[in-house]
Amino acid sequence: MSELDADEMALWHAWKSAADTVRARIAEDITAAVGLSDADFAVLTRVAELGGGRLRQNALAESVGWHRSRLSHQLSRMEHRDLLTRHPADGGVEVHLTDAGHSLARRARPAHADAVRRHLLDHLDPTQRRQLRHALDALTDTP
Repeated sequence: MSELDADEMALWHAWKSAADTVRARIAEDITAAVGLSDADFAVLTRVAELGGGRLRQNALAESVGWHRSRLSHQLSRMEHRDLLTRHPADGGVEVHLTDAGHSLARRARPAHADAVRRHLLDHLDPTQRRQLRHALDALTDTP
């Protein structure tokens, strides 16, 4: 196979830079607003949204796309901060948000929405948004 040509390489670098930059800025805004790291936010919002405040640990790992050991370490850190608890359940583990975890998830959602608008959506007109969505869907639909 041949190497990427200059245009292909430029597109690849632009893709990586844009994705990394936007995600980092959104994470920084959430941290500044409510004190949650990107990983904290991912866990709290997934458990709140997918499980209504409780979710099996293996389902959580799948939804965030993390290896079990990474998730386990993250959950331990969050347990120590009283954001969640873990309980044995039917041969597995269920993650439960505490009141503090629920509260931070609720407070973080508007900060997340504002940051997504500021760092992504506001930079695109409606046509560009549709085109980007179409391109991203095409990328995720390919094996």
